[in-house]
Amino acid sequence: MSTAKSWEELQIKDDFLFAKVMRDKKICKKVLEKLLHIKIKDIKYLEEQKAVDITVDAKSVRLDVYIEDGNRVFNVEMQTINQKDLGKRSRYYQGMIDLNTIEKGESYHKLKESYVIFICTFDPFGKERAEYWFENYCEQDRRLKLGDGAKKIFFNTKAYEKEEDINIRAFLKYVNGEESENAFVQEIEEKVEQIKENREWRREYMTLQMREQEIREEYWQKGLKKGREEGLEKGLEKGLEKGLEKGLKKGIQLLIISLKSLHIPEDKIVEQLMTTYQLDRKKAEAYCKDESSQID
Repeated sequence: MSTAKSWEELQIKDDFLFAKVMRDKKICKKVLEKLLHIKIKDIKYLEEQKAVDITVDAKSVRLDVYIEDGNRVFNVEMQTINQKDLGKRSRYYQGMIDLNTIEKGESYHKLKESYVIFICTFDPFGKERAEYWFENYCEQDRRLKLGDGAKKIFFNTKAYEKEEDINIRAFLKYVNGEESENAFVQEIEEKVEQIKENREWRREYMTLQMREQEIREEYWQKGLKKGREEGLEKGLEKGLEKGLEKGLKKGIQLLIISLKSLHIPEDKIVEQLMTTYQLDRKKAEAYCKDESSQID
């Protein structure tokens, strides 16, 4: 039933490991400098997997890596599931970051230059490019940029061979699951090995995975039991199907409650439901919004 990876199987493309690697200031700085072709004096971590909330009732968004450097802010996301909505998601992230950057009532002049970066293990736009860079410009004269300081960049690991920059090519190849002798990648790989030797982080990851697995198994078994009981009265085949469906629904609902108790926001919960239960996005979002459902 479980699709979760063991601690030993984790790769740089997995959110948990990627976030830990990027907590190393030296590596994080190098990753940003090489991917964006810029120089960074210093970086300030706000939070690992920062949850940005604008109001009490507003939907929150959890950012994998959220960093500031003076008058610039960087949000780096590792994306392994193609939900075909990255354009609007990047817009949403951009808006949340902007609202979080300035205090209520402050001037928009204080907005920082921002980079929303997605490292994708698939081609997000189907053009077989290794990089896709977006800025706002004039439709009548594409040489005229709006100058709003907002940049959205998407990297496609599947097209790493088309990348001209040697370090970016090696990095994308590494994220794609292939080995590389590149010095920059080797530095990241050494950090990955150090992290995997960290017992505290291993325990943290395993605890999260065990909790999710226990919830799934508990309600799967309840579904089987209920199905058998109803099957005795209404016909084994029909009752089993109904019980499985009801038990699965309860399992999903309890998983949502559990993840929300860990302050995991809705967009990440939706991704988890899609991966674990093979739901489409519409059904996964419906479960998250069904706050009136009760757990027996």
